[in-house]
Amino acid sequence: MTTLIKGATLPDGTTADVLVADGTIAEVGTVTTKADDTIDADGLRLLPGLVDLHTHLREPGREDAETVLTGSRAAAVGGYTAVLAMANTNPVTDTAEAAERVLDLGRQAGLVDVQPVGAVTKGLAGAELAELGLMARSRAKVRVFSDDGKCVHDARVMRRALEYVKAFGGVVSQHSQDPALAGPTACCHEGELSGRLGLPGWPGIAEEVIVARDVMLARHTGSRVHVAHVSTAGSVEVVRWAKAQGIDVTAEVTPHHLLLTTDLLSGYDPTFKVNPPLRPAEDVEALRAALADGTIDAVATDHAPHARHDKEHAFVDAAFGMLGLETALSVVTTVMVEGGLLDWAGVARVMSANPAHIAGLDGHGRPIAVGEPANLTLVDPAAQVVVDRAASVSLSRNNPWHDRKLTGRVVATLLRGTPTVLEGALV
Repeated sequence: MTTLIKGATLPDGTTADVLVADGTIAEVGTVTTKADDTIDADGLRLLPGLVDLHTHLREPGREDAETVLTGSRAAAVGGYTAVLAMANTNPVTDTAEAAERVLDLGRQAGLVDVQPVGAVTKGLAGAELAELGLMARSRAKVRVFSDDGKCVHDARVMRRALEYVKAFGGVVSQHSQDPALAGPTACCHEGELSGRLGLPGWPGIAEEVIVARDVMLARHTGSRVHVAHVSTAGSVEVVRWAKAQGIDVTAEVTPHHLLLTTDLLSGYDPTFKVNPPLRPAEDVEALRAALADGTIDAVATDHAPHARHDKEHAFVDAAFGMLGLETALSVVTTVMVEGGLLDWAGVARVMSANPAHIAGLDGHGRPIAVGEPANLTLVDPAAQVVVDRAASVSLSRNNPWHDRKLTGRVVATLLRGTPTVLEGALV
């Protein structure tokens, strides 16, 4: 099958036809070749397929909240062609066999490339390294390792992990949260509001001290560290300093930390309980600026679906996390593009090229050019979308964007030339 994308605006602002054949881009420019199918892209933006560094698909173990199939559907609708599936499943993805199982489930779904993330430590316990080398050499070819949901808080264990993954070009993605500073019951940002609401809070410094420690360990080992879901201005400054020193560090920010602020907690709505927590407006502004200037490399959703019986509790007892795959591009369009902080080439960089590079996904995040894999996302940049949680293709409904108006809508997604989404709906 051949598909002609007619009259699309490319990330650099030029307009061109793009012919897709046999899974690759065959022509770019004024295309006169007849195609089996044509997509009218007048007024639409064509981007390389989006890549998410941080997705929780919940399978195996919590298929009531999400499965690899339903999460893949949500990813495709959101414009993604590849996602990295986090390791905090049950059982944990801490062996080669577990990683290959996730890989195979993703291939069976066939909607996005699902790349397993391996655990850093066995059982996410933080004590003994998992099978890092075996996972790297397995069919899954794991390159990103994370105990996300838990911090690798032991500096000696973190150092050993960094030394180990260096041998095969891996990277450790750290959930930066000092458990001693955060405390076991912390559930929101520590500040005036948490005190007024009577909610146990954790301070931004609980994140920042781990970021600072880890960049120094990366410098010491000559290895790579990735800072997951940066949420404070202090963390931004540490990452900025580390990059200026030539330390091999990358960082991501979530859509919700780019827009939502801690004041939303005043209604005790557990939908807004997330880890790391929503922060004050000054932190949000620092995150936006850091994404714009390249200090923060990527947008990652931290898509964290939960079944109703885990989320619908009193705020202190509810599970951490919120949905993100289907709305991420709209949030970035609303905040960063409409806000004048990123152009569309910048969006392609932080949501596709940089994430693919960090994860080592060679077939994704590529330029829209002849011979490149046809992993593509077509976006209506002017569309106004009112989010409806009931319309989500995810199994869960913990959607923080419900009833919010956002700008930008994914019209089509192509995985190696095969449409997975057309006219905004799954094929």
